[in-house]
Amino acid sequence: MATSFTFTITDPEGMHARPAGKVVEKAQSYQSAITLTVGDKTVDAKRIFGVMGLGAKCGDAITVAIDGEDETAAAAEFEAFLKENL
Repeated sequence: MATSFTFTITDPEGMHARPAGKVVEKAQSYQSAITLTVGDKTVDAKRIFGVMGLGAKCGDAITVAIDGEDETAAAAEFEAFLKENL
């Protein structure tokens, strides 16, 4: 069963190229599938063009869904990572 949480971007720049790259790199470190949803767009967090294509701005709420073998650890670590970097 998938684990999910919602995160609100606080970085005034939103999710531009550098943080998007960090998000993808972090997502790729887990075995679980990770998706990001903003509004009606859902993308694979392990694909840079998808993450950048979200166009997430400061104040946008992102729903993160994690499904797989390491989802519990991935959810806790990924949420902490987002809070530090976005």
